[in-house]
Amino acid sequence: MSNKPALIPIPQPEAGLLFGHLNQIDPHQPIQGFMRLAEQLGPIYQLEIMGRRLVMVSSQELVNELSDDSRFSKRLSLALKNIRALAGDGLFTAYNDEPNWGKAHRLLMPAFGPLGVRQMFDAMTDIADQMFTKWRRFGDQAVIDVADNMTRLTLDTIALCGFNYRFNSFYQPELHPFVDAMVGALSESGAMSRRLPLVNKLMVKQKKQFAKDIAFLKKVSEQLVNERRQQPNAESKDLLDLMLQGIDTVTGERLSDENVGYQMVTFLIAGHETTSGLLSFATHLLLKHPDVMAKLRAEIDSVVGDQPLQVGHLAQLRYTEQVLFETLRLWPTAPAYTLKTETPTLLGGRYALEPKDVIFVLLPSLHRDPKAWGDDVLSFKPERFTPEGLKKIPPNAWKPFGNGARACIGRPFALQEATLVLAKMIQQFDIEEVDPNYQLEVAETLTLKPTGLMIRAKARPTHPANATQGLPTGAASPSPPTPNDGQPLSLRASLTVLYGSNAGSCKAFAEQIARQALALGHPTQVRTLDEASVDWAFDGPPQTAQQPVIIVTASYEGQPTDNAKEFMDWLSLQSEDSLRGLHYAVMGCGNRQWARTYQAVPTHIDQALSQAGATRLLARGQADANVDLVADFEAWLPGLWPALASLDRVVQTNPAPVEGAAT
Repeated sequence: MSNKPALIPIPQPEAGLLFGHLNQIDPHQPIQGFMRLAEQLGPIYQLEIMGRRLVMVSSQELVNELSDDSRFSKRLSLALKNIRALAGDGLFTAYNDEPNWGKAHRLLMPAFGPLGVRQMFDAMTDIADQMFTKWRRFGDQAVIDVADNMTRLTLDTIALCGFNYRFNSFYQPELHPFVDAMVGALSESGAMSRRLPLVNKLMVKQKKQFAKDIAFLKKVSEQLVNERRQQPNAESKDLLDLMLQGIDTVTGERLSDENVGYQMVTFLIAGHETTSGLLSFATHLLLKHPDVMAKLRAEIDSVVGDQPLQVGHLAQLRYTEQVLFETLRLWPTAPAYTLKTETPTLLGGRYALEPKDVIFVLLPSLHRDPKAWGDDVLSFKPERFTPEGLKKIPPNAWKPFGNGARACIGRPFALQEATLVLAKMIQQFDIEEVDPNYQLEVAETLTLKPTGLMIRAKARPTHPANATQGLPTGAASPSPPTPNDGQPLSLRASLTVLYGSNAGSCKAFAEQIARQALALGHPTQVRTLDEASVDWAFDGPPQTAQQPVIIVTASYEGQPTDNAKEFMDWLSLQSEDSLRGLHYAVMGCGNRQWARTYQAVPTHIDQALSQAGATRLLARGQADANVDLVADFEAWLPGLWPALASLDRVVQTNPAPVEGAAT
């Protein structure tokens, strides 16, 4: 008797006579229509539309399996294929095998890492202050369209942070024409995907407007590229500079101007649509839950008080972050992503999937799965995301930023911006709904956003407006120690600092270690972990106290970074006592939001080196990007110097033989 589970047909709604399940798609609110079908048909169902099978999935159990990058990869939905007309092979709309995706991703990861977005704090504050100044000047009886204001704010923020360009949306009554063109193109891209091909051909007026919108978007992006080519930005290195000047470490190539234009459109779309929706939904939910609003205000008043918000405050606003995370649970503004399998496979051991299928992960329904979140899934409870609560959330139950290698690169940027804006709004204003009976209505383009949400904002007299002058971006790094023990510099240990880094933070920390080590008189080199492993595979690592090794590395969803994979392979081959004589220290970077994989790679490296006989100089450091990456690193760093000083005494007592000297 076979133990194989029986295949289960994937449920489906009743089909129409001519066009399959096309009649089941709500032309104005497709995502919300899919959510209603999920309530009726369960966590997996299928739709047959114009010869395509869409498999809609919304349970944690099945999405957890779909999150395996080795089995499932990103598929461009028909709507995203249509968006390629304006975004080309940008990060969001590139096919998996298009080389520009890899080049752009490697070039831009450092800019969107914790240290990169930290440097954008002043520009984010600049735009937020423009919006709140306008609110204050218009007075507490002015009616504020939340979604409109948040759209202006997030558009201006990504333009200033990314391209040093000002749309000046708060100085004109209408949104910049770029926004109209972008919204129009996005809306038509979605509509085209829901219409029959013949109908699309007949929509002459819509086709002309679509082409006009695309032409305008390209014109603006080309203008920005040309202006930067003619007048390079010498004072700062923003995203545009990185894309125009950066050289990919793998291919040795630059991005073409055409691709740079596509990336700019991508950032302007993704960088403002989703975050504006998040802030709008958060405002609505706070107004409907005064108890949460009161707790949020108490935190902000305690942490920030009546002082200007600074970047160092953000890590202390834990409840503010929980409010944003719970908002994204209930209303993920990027509400779905699509996947494919390269070979026929079974999902959950019982549902047959084929390579031609479009696998559609429906995030709002996933985030409402009672098996993952409990029976109160519709309740707004930020406490779900406390440190203790995070440990209880099953893997891949919360996916507002996508999955795997194609997850949103701008997550740190979006969360820093949203935290900053929400904190300043609650610090400075009492807000209320114009219509207390307002019922949430969600508009859909490529993203979700409340519509018709109107508020009044009354300035809080006990909390004066933040100063608009440049704000400090955090505490200065401690001054490096100086060699004051009288020891000859020639007898100091020669240091090797290795890093594994995708987002650039570990590389920056490695370089900071090197600078301070050189100031102490240690000859120092900085390399990637993979570069070191290539040499060590032939010659072995430095197994002497005269050549200690410092490792700074991170994990990428529990896996080694791109430039640490070969090192991990090398390390797995080391036997007991094979590294005796090697002296090392490990500094790990991570984010506790990924509780199951936090510090996984640094921990493994530290333990594996020790088990192979190497000598640990000091306890492994742990820097948490969800608290304060820089502060954690700088708290660990001073302990390195006494550990190295002890090695210096060994070197002084037993100096290495000089080449050519008699022995």
